[in-house]
Amino acid sequence: MFEFHRPWLALLLLVPLLLWWLGRRHHGGATERARRQITLLHPDTARMVLSFPVRPAGEPASSRLYLLLLALTWLALTLTLMGPRWMEPWQQERIEGYDLLLAVDASHSMEALDFTVGGRQVSRMQVVKGVMGRFIEGRRNDRVGLVIFGSQAFVLSPLTLDRQAVRRLLENLSPRMAGDGTAMGDAIALGVKKLRQRPEGSRVLVLVADGENTTGIIPPLEAARLAAAEGVRIYAIGVGSEQEEVAIMENGHLVTRSDLGFDEEVMRTLARLTGGAYFRATDTDTLERIYGEIDRLERSVAESRTLYIPHPLFRWPLGLALLLLLLLGLFPALRGRRLELRRD
Repeated sequence: MFEFHRPWLALLLLVPLLLWWLGRRHHGGATERARRQITLLHPDTARMVLSFPVRPAGEPASSRLYLLLLALTWLALTLTLMGPRWMEPWQQERIEGYDLLLAVDASHSMEALDFTVGGRQVSRMQVVKGVMGRFIEGRRNDRVGLVIFGSQAFVLSPLTLDRQAVRRLLENLSPRMAGDGTAMGDAIALGVKKLRQRPEGSRVLVLVADGENTTGIIPPLEAARLAAAEGVRIYAIGVGSEQEEVAIMENGHLVTRSDLGFDEEVMRTLARLTGGAYFRATDTDTLERIYGEIDRLERSVAESRTLYIPHPLFRWPLGLALLLLLLLGLFPALRGRRLELRRD
């Protein structure tokens, strides 16, 4: 789209017409006064007229060319001052960026082998790493942080746009690195502490746990009420199958245990108190669908608008004006002849 940045400067085009009108008015008055003051006395006026024939007055072609060059120069300079520019449209879509803090259970129970991938038993931690890694990769406009918890809760990565760094930290997680217990309430409270510094309305805590809260200082429900007061939504994901007995590695040996408890009602309450949602992952496909659901819940287009990028075009009329001025300077005789005619 073409436009002028200062279109009101087009009024300058009227300046030469105004000067021409004022000059003509002044010249006409001077000519009339000269006629009144000069009287020619001759005994035979008719004979003198025949002896000196008068041709119709007119300007030569050089004078008209000079006026044309002046007019074009003024037009080019005026266009330069008006600021011609080409407005290039650019579509902008701004997507809301959320502050996502992932709280991952790293207790001993995450070594339980109750998931199957490709016909092979894998631990809960391996499944969470794979699925959550793809989830982190898809959060292109969000700040992502990582909290791990066992007997204690730690911030492994602050909120950052560097998704690759967070994913590498996630891949290096190992069960029991934060202790054998499950301090779920402490992890929620730590996440709230970090998220409360971010803009309101974008605070999201994704809690991934597979067992009951067995240790810690802050009870999970108290931490959830604190999260609700700070505007932090909790999306709780319960990881684990519905098997009564689960195989788990202990001291390098595979044993079967039936005491890996799972308090599903607590995790439901955590999500409900904060306005989030609860999901139960019983197999790999279910966990994939859960993260897909979170993607749909959290990502939305906030604004779509068209911006116009200006590209100045003043160089073209300015170059033309300089060229015309050069021509006027190279052929000064055009102006001299015109002045000589006026003196006659």
